[in-house]
This record gives sequence, C-alpha cells and structure tokens, in this order.
Amino acid sequence: MSDATPNEHTPQDDAERIRLKRLAKLQTSASGFAAPSGSSTPAISTSRPSSPKPPLPKVISKPSPATKKILEPTPTPLEPPIRKKAPLHLDLDIWEDEMITGVLKVTLDKSVAEQSSYDIVWLKPLVDEIKSEAAVQSLRLNIDLIDRLLIARLEIDPKAMTDDLDFLPVLASLPPQQTIFEYLVGAWKRLNMFRTSLIKKGYTPAETQTALTRLDKLRDLVISYSGLTLQEPEMFPQPSGRLLGPPELVAPLLSLSTLSTPLYSSSTASANTLSPTDVELFLQDLARRFEPDNEIDEVLGDVVRQLLFHESLFRPEGLGGAVATWRGVVGGLEALVSVKSIAVMITRMPEWIPANATAANFEKLSLMGPLCRLGVFAREWPAIAQSYFSEPEKRSPQDLESSYASLRGTLKSLQGTLFQIFNILVRAAPKSREAVLQYFSKIVSLNVKRAGLQVDPDTVASDSFMVNIQSVLYRFAEPFMDASYTKIDRIDPLYFAHSDRIDVTEETRIKATAQEASQWAEENRLSGGPALNFISDIFYLAVATSHYGYQKTISSYIELDKHMEDIERHLSFLNGDGSWMGTPLQARIQASINNINNEKAKVQSAQYAYEAQLKDPELVFRSIGFTIFLSVWLIRQADPKKTHPNPLAELPLSKDVPMSFRVLPEYIVEDIVDYFHFATRHAPDKFELAGKTELLTFILTFLSSTWYIKNPFLKSKINDVLFLSIWGYGRESTVEVEQTGASSQFYDKFNARRNISYVLKVVWNNPTHREALNREAENVDKFIRFINLMINDVTYLMDESLSELTQIHDIQTEMDNKEEWNSKPLEYRREREGTLRQLERHASSYTTLGRSTVELLKLFTAETKKPFMMPEIVDKLAAMLDYNLEALVGPRMQNLKVRQPEKLRFDPKALLSDVLQIFLNLSDQPEFMKAIAGDGRSYSKGLFEQAERIMFRRSLKSGTDLEKWRLLITKVEEAKETLEAEDDLGDIPDEFLDPLMFSIMRDPVILPTSRTTIDRSTIKSHLLSDTTDPFNRMPLAIEDVVSNTELKSRIDAFLIERKQRNKAAGSGLEDSMNVTH
Repeated sequence: MSDATPNEHTPQDDAERIRLKRLAKLQTSASGFAAPSGSSTPAISTSRPSSPKPPLPKVISKPSPATKKILEPTPTPLEPPIRKKAPLHLDLDIWEDEMITGVLKVTLDKSVAEQSSYDIVWLKPLVDEIKSEAAVQSLRLNIDLIDRLLIARLEIDPKAMTDDLDFLPVLASLPPQQTIFEYLVGAWKRLNMFRTSLIKKGYTPAETQTALTRLDKLRDLVISYSGLTLQEPEMFPQPSGRLLGPPELVAPLLSLSTLSTPLYSSSTASANTLSPTDVELFLQDLARRFEPDNEIDEVLGDVVRQLLFHESLFRPEGLGGAVATWRGVVGGLEALVSVKSIAVMITRMPEWIPANATAANFEKLSLMGPLCRLGVFAREWPAIAQSYFSEPEKRSPQDLESSYASLRGTLKSLQGTLFQIFNILVRAAPKSREAVLQYFSKIVSLNVKRAGLQVDPDTVASDSFMVNIQSVLYRFAEPFMDASYTKIDRIDPLYFAHSDRIDVTEETRIKATAQEASQWAEENRLSGGPALNFISDIFYLAVATSHYGYQKTISSYIELDKHMEDIERHLSFLNGDGSWMGTPLQARIQASINNINNEKAKVQSAQYAYEAQLKDPELVFRSIGFTIFLSVWLIRQADPKKTHPNPLAELPLSKDVPMSFRVLPEYIVEDIVDYFHFATRHAPDKFELAGKTELLTFILTFLSSTWYIKNPFLKSKINDVLFLSIWGYGRESTVEVEQTGASSQFYDKFNARRNISYVLKVVWNNPTHREALNREAENVDKFIRFINLMINDVTYLMDESLSELTQIHDIQTEMDNKEEWNSKPLEYRREREGTLRQLERHASSYTTLGRSTVELLKLFTAETKKPFMMPEIVDKLAAMLDYNLEALVGPRMQNLKVRQPEKLRFDPKALLSDVLQIFLNLSDQPEFMKAIAGDGRSYSKGLFEQAERIMFRRSLKSGTDLEKWRLLITKVEEAKETLEAEDDLGDIPDEFLDPLMFSIMRDPVILPTSRTTIDRSTIKSHLLSDTTDPFNRMPLAIEDVVSNTELKSRIDAFLIERKQRNKAAGSGLEDSMNVTH
C-alpha cells in the first residue's frame, strides 16, 4: 500500500501532467495550419508562371475524437481534455483531376485554360472526340484518360494553321521552340513535385497509397514517351532548328561536372530541362521502365554513343584545354553507370568491343577508348607539350614543377575516375564483369606487336591509352597486394594452362622450350573445373599490359634521351670550330643549326611531357608496389616450399627448376628487371618508403641461382639494377652476366663489369661485407676466374684508352698550329674534328672503365694475395702491370698529354698511383717478383727507376713506400739473375715444350679429347677465358685432364741434369779465373 496521502502528487503524476501540456501546445500550434473545409487547392492562376506549383488536394476535416480524461487525486481537473487531430481526408477524384491537369498542363474544360491564360492547354480535338462517344461525358480528368490526354497534347503542332477561332489561342500560346522531350521532362518534374507534396500531407495511408499508385501510372506513361522520343524524335511535331532525340539527354549529362564548360550548364534550372540533381532520378526511372527485355538498349544506346564519342574527347588540346569539356563526359558516364541496369547495358553494346577494330583504332572505336586515350604524351597530344613546355631551354625547375603539378593533378583525376567507372561495371553483374575482363584481354591481344624492337607506333595503341589502362589495373590489384601477402596464393600458378584469356604461345619462356610449354599446358588444362577467380585475371592482365604497354612507353622515353644525345652531337658537329663563319657556307650551316635547334626544342618538350606522367610520384609508387609484389610472387613460384616470403626462400635455390616456373613467359622477369632499372635510375627515393628489401631479395635470389634464368642478357640487367641500387653483392653471376648473347656482347660485358666493380667498391667500405668478400676469395678456383676477367679488362681497356689518348694528342697538336690548320681544306678539318669527337667519346668510356677496374685490383691485392699468385694468373698480372707502367712513365708518356683531360675522365697521376700501389701490395710475394723479372717485353730496371723518380717528384707515395719500391727493384733484379741462370738449359727436346707457350713444361697433363700434352698452368689459364679444348674446340673442364706422370719424370730428370751441368760449368769457369790471378 502506498504511503502517499490523497493531496500529494507522485512523480508519475507530474510526468503525465507535463505530457498533456505539451500535447495541448502542439495541438494549438497545429490548428493554425489546419486546412479550411472544401478544396485546399488554390484557383488556377491567370498568369503563366515558369514553374507552377502543383495544386493541393481538397481536404475534408473531421472532428477529432475526445481524449480520455485523466483522473487526478484531487476532485478539481488539472487540464482541459485534449482532442487528437484526425488524418486529413483526400478526395481522390478531385485530387486526380487537379494532379493530371498540373502535371500534363492539359484540360478538357475551356474555362480552366482561359483562367490560366492558356498555360494549361485546352485539348479541344479530344473534347470533341469524347463527346462523340457518349451523349453525356464528364470533363473531369482521370487516370483512365491519361494515355489519350498525353497523345492529344503531343500531337498539337504549334506551327499548324487552323480556322477554328476557339482553338487558335491554344496554338498561339504554345512554346514555339519547346521540344517533345522538354515537355515530357517538365511533366516528369511536376509529377515529382506532386509526389513530394502528397507525402508531406497527413492523409490516411490507404488514400496516400492509392494516390501514389495513380501517380506511378502517370509516371510510367511520361517515362515511356520520353524513351520513345529519344528513339524516334520525329514521332510527334517538333520545332525546327533544334537538336532532337539523344542530344537532348546528352546535354544535361555533360552538365554534371562542376569543371565542365558552361556551354552545357545553366545558372538557373529550367522547369523543362533536367538539372544536375534530376539526371540520376530520371535515368533510374528510364531504367526501371525499359530494363525488361533489354529495351533500354534502344532507348539509351545512342545517348551513350554520343556521350562517349563526344567531339571534346578528340580535340587537339585534350586534357590541357582551357575548356575542360571532357570532364562533362566523365560526369555523364558516372551518372549512367550509377544505375546498375544501364551499367550492364553499356557492356553489352556492340561498341564495347568493336568487332573489326585494330590495335591502332580500338581506342577510337570502343566505347571507353576515347576517354582512356586522354593523356599528355606528345605523339598523340602535341598541343599539350607545346602549351605546357614551350621554349623548354628557358624553363626553370620551378616552372617545370608547376607544369608537372598541373598535369599530374588532371591525370590523377582522370585515372581515378576511370577506375571508379570500371569498378562499378565489374560489380554491376557477372556478365558485365566478364565484359570488362574481355575488354582488357582484347587490348592485350591486339597489342602484342607493341613490345617489339621495331614497331610503327601508328599500328598499335597509343602510350596514353596503355598507361591509363595500366593505372586502372594497378588499382584493381591493390586489394590483394596486402603487406603480409595473405592473398598471394589466390593467384593461380597454372593460369596459362587454365585460361586462354592471354595467349602466350608465341612468347619466350623463362627456361622451357615451346614444346615443353605446350605439353605442360595440355597436361594441366582444366576440364570442367572451377572458374578462374577475378584476382588471377587481374594479376596476369596487369602483368601482360605492363609488358605490351607501360614498359614500351618507358622504352620510348629512354629512346628520346638517346635521340637528344644524337642531336647534341649533330649540333656539335655543325658548329665545329666556327671557321665557317664569314664564309659562303655560313647561311647554309646556320640554317641547318637553326633547324636542329628547333628539333631539339620539340624533343625536349616531348621529354618533359613523358616525365609529367612516367615520373608522377603516385604512378611510380603504384608501379613499384605492383612490381615488388610480382617479384615476391615469382620467387614463391621458384621456392620449393612455396612459402616465400614467410619465411624467405633458402638460397641458393634448388637445382631442380619447377616446370610451372620454367614455362612462365620470360617477360615477367624482364619487366621486373626493366622497371627496377627505370625506378632506381629515375625515382630512387621512392624505395625509401617500401620495397628496398624486396628489391635486394629478388636480385640476390636470381644472381645466386642463375640456372633459373636462361637468358644471359636478363642476368646482365639484374646486375645493372644491383649497380644502380648499390645495396648488395653477388659474385656467382660475374662471369655469366657478361655473356649476353647480343651482337654488342663485347661492349655490354664492360658495362656489366663496370657496374660490378662499382658495387664491389661500395661493399668494400663496409667491414662486415669486406670480411665476407675475403672469405669468398678463399675459394681460390672460383675467385681466380674473376681475377682473370679483371686482368683481361685492364689489358684491353688501358691499351685502347692510351692508344686513343695518343691519337687525340696528335689531332690537338695539329689544330694548335693555327696557320697550318686554317690552310687545310674545310672538308679535311671537319673530318678531323669529327674523328676527334669520336675519339673523345670512346676514350672517356675506356678511361672510366679501366680506372675502375684498376682501383678494384688495388683493393683486392691489399688483402687477398694468394689467388693472384697462382701460376695461371701471376704472369698475366705482372705483364699487364709492366706494360701500363711503361706507358705511363716511359718514353710514350708525352703522347698522353691532352687538353682538358678531366673532360675525358683521364687522371694520369691517380692512375699511376693506383698501378704503383698494386706493385707495392704484392711486393712481399716471391712469385710476383719472379713474374715481373720474367716479363721480357716491358720490364726493365731503368723503367722502374724512372717510376721511382716520378713517384718522388710528384709526391705520389710516402717515404716508406719509396723504400719499399727500391727494395722491390732489388728483389726483381735478384729474381731475374736466378731466372737467367735457370733458363740456360741448352737445347730442349720438343716433347718437353708447351705447345702453346713454347716454354718447358713443369706439370704436363693430357687433354682427354685431343690427347694433346700441355702444361697444367697453360691450360688452366686458357680455361679461365674459354671452356673448350684449344686444339679441337670440344668442351673441357680442368677436372678432365690427366697428369702425364711419365713425361713429368723425364722433364724433372732433364732439369736436374742441366742444372748440375750448368753448376759444374760455372765452377770450372771460376777455377780458371782463379788460375789467371
């Protein structure tokens, strides 16, 4: 029982009292807006408003039922009773008449038309027709009449002549230039206003639903005739001089972009045109009405065509125009694909993948092509290069960056939108997703020739088109390229056997023949298995598009660099020494120079245009991300455990290369290497964010397991990437990467060795890596091959560089004699100048490569001496050093004096210091002293003493080093005396002589195939450069030779006998001399 007294108020009572007060206040407030009895629709205005308000339905009010009285504990009531407001009543017949009149702007009642000043059209012909059908007929409009009403309105021709004076005001009041589509759009917009007004009223749910149903019937009719008008605009009378049909919908679609031209938009929305907020709703209604049986194809097909082939997409200025009408196309397409059924419809149109399109015109004939081909590259969009990069030689870095930023912002917007559109199409339906994949696949198949070395760019897709498609595919790939590689196994490793979407039958495989690849595909072909997943399709399509498209664009950019070098050389040749100035040839030569300068400006502008896209940080970052992912995936396919990178694959890899790896297209490895090569040269800072470890892992994996890659040229490229990144070291590849198989192999190998030398020098500065290098050098047999290559390089490069420096010296000396030089014929002088420039280019390369190799020898001989003392190495090393020392300090050194030696990267002082240091590093090795002494071609005591004087005079070495050098001379002379004594062997039997060196053999061996006997050191030295028998060219390994022990015993006995004889002869000579005294 409650403790409250009758006069006390509980909290519940207070709460109820407050609630009743609020209800009373709301009711009082609402009563001020209650509709009066009778029709709430205002009378039809006699004026003609541009956007009339829809008539409001008539409402009949009903009294609200009395609220229940709340009993209070006190006898006096606290509040008066509250009456709930009843829902408004809708008179459907009256509302229907007013709604149809307001939406269609038609009436059967002449007085209604007159009251509106004929803004509402009196359908007199229909009135006459209806009256003829029945004696008495109501003139009220209803839903059953709407078809006849609309047709009657559409059939009225404002240009028609009539004798009916009653109907003449109707014709005179019609908008003379209004199209049927505009009228229907206006009706559709007014219908939406009626719908909004209806829902806001508080009618009963049943009445509201009935009214909405009738509105929907009218909507269907209006939309039906809108669609028919788009297909057949001449079905009803139309004004002359207006674009009719599809262009009427294309125009509002083009107005959707806020950055598009004002030509397609208006500051004030017309009552009879689609505003940007109306377009999507209108498209939805069209799709809903015409989607069944694919009728929408006929309704919107031409609209899509006219939008996507809009002339703004083919203007020369492209993306760079002041009027960005292309953005209107993008905005319109976004609106179209936002409706799923329209998105699907677009992908089944014939122009989605034109049947007879070629690689060159596909981007102009396919629906998405004109948008996807927008770009900045000068070949297809020359106006952009001319506009943004005119007078390139005058552009400051800040000016260039401003142009780059502007173009890159536009490209980012375009490529991002293209991806969004393709993504919507992919997600719209399974059929549209397949259509998108077929679109990408068609691009790949049409452009296979694009990756060729010699291809006419007019016969394949443009760079802009391919790069945009690549950007879209990169974005599609991002969801499965997570940092932990959790989805990497979703990529089907047998894709090329399971799918024919990408044809690789003509492609070179990583390490398989065409027959092996075909057999593998047949064995692994799917038969009724599960369909391939979207991830696999996108992954392999992105890889293929990169090979046939993106990488070729990068190659084109690199070719421009080479073209610019050619232009510079040509300009230098034309300018010469300027002696043509003031001669009859001046006008012609100056005209040629001007033409070349103009060509140079065009090429430089094109370079900048390429850089705007290819060096775009966002594209570079995406490209590096995908390439890193691809490199990890490739190693995973080679990893026997298929677990890389968690944990990392064990190196070196297994000798058994999996067939699924061997049959992969070689371009997968090639594109990884090529893009790493490009990125490390042009965007090395991007690796600071991510990818450095993965890059090094890829390099080390395939340089330490070179048997996984058949193409030596690719191995050489991997070495180049290592050089550019300078993040590691790999020696196993040093020999293999030089055998590129190309016609330029001889020169390619020097670039490869230069790169390796540079990397090794960097590695040498790290104590940990240096220790590892020293441990590697303990494997003498393997390290000797590397040393031999370095010695061969120095021998060739120094000989070539010193020879060409001598020729440069001679030409410069000739030119210094001005009087005699000017007397020479002009053609002679130009020829000599051209020869000089060519010699300077070659000498610069040779001196750079030679110096880097000498520096490497200096580093290695300082700590790792044993391999250099092997019999097959030490004599070659000594002979090479002696020869170059003689060139640098001997009589020929005066011929090496040239003007501006730094221009040729020739520093004779530093080079001599390095050569001397190698001598000093090995001065404690008796084998080396003996080898120097045995060099009969270049060694002389006087040469070494001359080196000592120069060393002292130019302060090349310290006092301690000078003492070591004097001691070295002494040791060499002692060794020479010993050799001369040993060499006095008299007549040596031919069978004891080495067949190649013609010196006495110390360790004779028999070659297994030719059965020739040769000294072991001679054949080992030969095999360092050539792995064949020198007498029959059959393959040979040092392990295959057989010691000729019987011959060795006879040679040893011969040597002992001759030494004893010489010793006895020496003693006899000494005794005779003593007798004389």
